[in-house]
Amino acid sequence: MSNQNIFDNEIFFDGYSELRSREINSNNMLEQPAMKEMLPKQTGKTVLDLGCGCGANCVEFIKSGASNVIGIDISEKMLSIAKEKAFHKSIEYINMSMTDISALNRKFDLVYSSLAFHYIEDFEKLCKDIYDLLNENGYLLFSQEHPLITATINGNGHYNKDESGRKISYTFSNYNEPGERKVHWYVDDVKKYHRTFSDTINALSKAGFIVEEVCEPQPKGWAMEKWPALYDEFIKPSFLIVKARKGQL
Repeated sequence: MSNQNIFDNEIFFDGYSELRSREINSNNMLEQPAMKEMLPKQTGKTVLDLGCGCGANCVEFIKSGASNVIGIDISEKMLSIAKEKAFHKSIEYINMSMTDISALNRKFDLVYSSLAFHYIEDFEKLCKDIYDLLNENGYLLFSQEHPLITATINGNGHYNKDESGRKISYTFSNYNEPGERKVHWYVDDVKKYHRTFSDTINALSKAGFIVEEVCEPQPKGWAMEKWPALYDEFIKPSFLIVKARKGQL
C-alpha cells in the first residue's frame, strides 16, 4: 500500500478484521470469485502478492502448485497474523510498502494484488516496477475499487431510490479529476487515490503490458441467493479487475 499505514490503526484494524471474518462480504461473494476465474496457472511458478494482508491468498497459491510465494504488506499487524496462521516453508512475508518493491532483487511469474492499488498515488511508477520484476510473459492480476466508487471527492457518492425505497441509480461526481481522496472507513481521513479507467489502462500500456482481460464483476446466482444486496452491482460495479501480460517495450 502507500506510505499511509492505516491498517495498523487499532480501530481500523479491528473493524476491517471483523468485516473480513464474515462469510457474507464483497470480497467473498464478488471480488475473490472473479479473481480466481482470471488467475493464470500457478504450477511451478513464483508469485509476488502485493498487499498480502493476512496471507490467505499466499496459501492458496501454494495449494495451487506455486513453487515459491512472497507476500509483502506495510501492515505489521497483518503480517504478524500471516506468519502465524498462513505459514508455509515456501512462503516469505516481508514488511514493505508497494512503493519500494524495486528493491526486491528477484523475478516472478505472477504479480497479484487484491484491493490494494487504490492506496497507491504513483500508479505509473508501480506499473513500471512490476514490469521489471516479472519474467518474460509473466502476468499481473489485480483488483481495485472501481473508478466510479473512488471518483467523488467528498466520498459521498450515493444510490438514489424510488418511492418504494428501491435503489434505481447511482450518483457520483469529479470523475475526471484524478488524485487524492480522503474518506471515512471506520476512521476519518482514510487516504485513497482516484484514477480514471483510461488512466489505469494507459499506465499499464506505457509500462509495456499487454492487457488481456478486464472485468467489472457481476454477482453470480449463488451469491445473490446468499446476499440479495448484491443486486446493487447491476446499477454500478464496485470493483475493477485487470489481467495483463508482460510484453516487449
